Amino acid sequence: MTDLRLTWVQPEDLVGHELRQAEEDGRDAKAVAERWHTAGGTTAPPRTGASPAPAPPHLRALAEELLDELALLPCPQEQYEPTELSAIRAACPAWPGRPGRGNGSAAPEARTAVGRPAAPEPAAARESAPAEGRPYAREGGTPAAPDRPHAPAEPAARGETAPAGGRPGGPAARDLPYRTGDGTAASPGRPYGTSASSGPPYGTASAAADGREAAVHLTVARLHAAWLGRAVGCLLGKPVEKLPLTGIRALARATGNWPLRTWFTAEGLPPGLAAAYPWNRRSAPTSLAENIDGMPEDDDLNYPLLNLLLLRRHGRSFTTADVARVWLDELPAGCTFTAERVAYRNLLCGIEPPDTARYRNPFREWIGAAIRADVHGWTHPGAPGAAAAQAHREATLTHTANGVYGAMFVAGMIAAAAGPYITGPKDVHACLRAGLSVVPPRSRLAGAVRFGIEAAGEQADFAAVVDRIHSAYGHYHWVHSVPNAALLAAALTHADGDFGGSICRVVSGGWDTDSNGATAGSVTGLLAGDPAALPERWTVPLKNRLATSVAGFDGIGFDALAELTHREALRP
Repeated sequence: MTDLRLTWVQPEDLVGHELRQAEEDGRDAKAVAERWHTAGGTTAPPRTGASPAPAPPHLRALAEELLDELALLPCPQEQYEPTELSAIRAACPAWPGRPGRGNGSAAPEARTAVGRPAAPEPAAARESAPAEGRPYAREGGTPAAPDRPHAPAEPAARGETAPAGGRPGGPAARDLPYRTGDGTAASPGRPYGTSASSGPPYGTASAAADGREAAVHLTVARLHAAWLGRAVGCLLGKPVEKLPLTGIRALARATGNWPLRTWFTAEGLPPGLAAAYPWNRRSAPTSLAENIDGMPEDDDLNYPLLNLLLLRRHGRSFTTADVARVWLDELPAGCTFTAERVAYRNLLCGIEPPDTARYRNPFREWIGAAIRADVHGWTHPGAPGAAAAQAHREATLTHTANGVYGAMFVAGMIAAAAGPYITGPKDVHACLRAGLSVVPPRSRLAGAVRFGIEAAGEQADFAAVVDRIHSAYGHYHWVHSVPNAALLAAALTHADGDFGGSICRVVSGGWDTDSNGATAGSVTGLLAGDPAALPERWTVPLKNRLATSVAGFDGIGFDALAELTHREALRP
């Protein structure tokens, strides 16, 4: 009989993770590390949730003692990375809602992600996003510049008619060309007739919309595309989760799928390569191209369902304790991982939030809170600050500092994407600015987002962008929020908001492939504006069916989820 190894909570494994987090924080843990290693303690498992064998009793007792000591070490980063919402807002000079900013995300003048006035756009950078399946570079070899000023769209091409709402009659929107400001045709998948600069500048006082008007603007169709996009991006990343970057690239190349442009497949894969880089064991039976039959269960979809339940039961005034109650009522403990599993254990031990996020929780700055944030953005269209504040309340059950910022960044970005003055995929740059506006600018997560945006603006080849990000942030754990935020921002920037380009880029970049794919798909699905704008090769295999262990939702369709989400967006 073998011992049960419960992942993500073994004290002897938590010490290694906490020592790594201490090094990232700049906390001096050398003495603790020496005691641990002298006693025979090991480093944290690099990719899995538990070390191969349980520690002897004396080592486990020492691990618990050292975890408490590590928690008392002063953190020099804390002054720049607070967790309390009031301190976060005080640290954010561009927080939405400050004078002159309405309920948007940026100062009235166009500004870059690093706060400098936006420079005139080079002509070569005004090329449209590439069609899916082309190499990851703009026409002419120049990637799209981040945060570039948008030129007005030209009138519809001769002979095409666009009725009210910007959607053409006749062929499906995704089949018609779109003309950008310099006359080039944009990538397929973008709704026809949408101008990146339609309406007042997003984020100015003149652009501020009443919350109900913004919610009305947020149609069920847009939310349907967002839910579908989240599922597609997650599913694309599932089979290669935990694989190193070299493995992802090798598997895609061996099957003629590089640069990545469609689902992964095992068909035609050389046996030696399959053995060297095995697919994710749990996901391969449901997420390779030849196996997809609806959307399988994943925590990246379970958490949005739970937050939908949270809002239906408690409304927007929910507390962090309400989040805990919903989890204990509806979320099986075995479906939690990393920070969520530790917080769940802490709840069962009688520890209350926000201490649930801090007590023996070395995963408190990992990506978990970010994958739960979409619903907060979806239900606050055009109000990034309110979305981020709500995401903060939910995230602090499990996370602190950069882990919380990851959720606030995603919520702010999605709220902007859902707003009435975001009109198409190319507005992704404004959405990124909105996300940054709710994150302390001197935090590591904000720096990583800026790094990703800048790297994407300077390299035509996205593989080179990925290599640069991995070089800068590869010392972090592969599930940490900081490196994954850099990769997400880079993919959205480089693909110029295109749906297929964004999810393929971010998944091809490694690390937390399914979570990053899900968030990129959610943002760009929302920007696409309609399920019909998403290519059918992505959406048809999902069969409008989601599997989940969250009671009452198993087998639900994404159209039904969009209806439920829209109701919450309309609630006061």
